Amino acid sequence: MEKNHSNGIYPINDFKTGESWRLFKIMGEFVEGIDALYKLGPAVSIFGSARTNVDHPYYQKAETLAALFAQKGYSVITGGGGGIMEAANKGAARGGAESIGLNIKLPFEQKPNPYATMQIEFKYFFVRKVMFLKYAQAYIIMPGGFGTLDELFETITLIQTKRIRKMPIILVDKDYWKGLIHWVKNKFLEEKMISEKDLDLFHLLDDPEDIVRVVEKFNKAADV
Repeated sequence: MEKNHSNGIYPINDFKTGESWRLFKIMGEFVEGIDALYKLGPAVSIFGSARTNVDHPYYQKAETLAALFAQKGYSVITGGGGGIMEAANKGAARGGAESIGLNIKLPFEQKPNPYATMQIEFKYFFVRKVMFLKYAQAYIIMPGGFGTLDELFETITLIQTKRIRKMPIILVDKDYWKGLIHWVKNKFLEEKMISEKDLDLFHLLDDPEDIVRVVEKFNKAADV
């Protein structure tokens, strides 16, 4: 960074476009997220595609599932956008729970849905992912694309490496996920990239009531 030769100090515009200014913006996002969520009670994070329309069975299942969690006293955290995220926020609001949308600024696709009772906007994906993980007692993975896979595998990795506490990771819809699970078992496991016990880090379930039951059972045993 060059100095302003007229007065010997750095121009403020250089600071605001540099790495130091970016660090302040990152810290600001962490502070905003923590301030908003630190008093949140039991919650589940529900991930899934933004591209799922309202008539799709995945959308309807996400809405039903979120409503069931709400009835059990759980808040619901989503990415705040459309599709499955919208469905989960809608179900949580319908069930009378806190319905949280952690929205991300994107040039396309992502627009805040109207069903979140609390919306927090992020620029940085990694800050947003910390909020998904830090304040949830379970991670519910609905059908989705690259973003959903990113959230799934990062969560599994953090639990596997004991960077976060163990909690239920549930992949919803056996038919959708069976190809991925087959590949994990027949490549990861066969090539000894993971151990047999790592397959116990997630569940594969279809029925919303079964999903809620698994989360309730785990959290009662863990005294969460």
